[in-house]
Amino acid sequence: MKTTKYFDYTRMRPDRLRIREDWINLVIQKPEKVEIQSDGRIRKWARIQEEGKYLRVILLEDGETVHNAFFDRTYKKKG
Repeated sequence: MKTTKYFDYTRMRPDRLRIREDWINLVIQKPEKVEIQSDGRIRKWARIQEEGKYLRVILLEDGETVHNAFFDRTYKKKG
């Protein structure tokens, strides 16, 4: 998995230590929602069953380098 230095740094935060790499890959491969930010970065969301929460993964413009990943408390599934 390709990552940015920012991701590597923030991954050490206590609230992000439990985010598993396989969950990040799940979000990348099978997102429930995708948005393109104005800066070209890609936001993807998917529900993580084990946590009962939605994980947001932000990729760089290349679509494969992980820049950020966190449980999104504000995400609401529509429909």
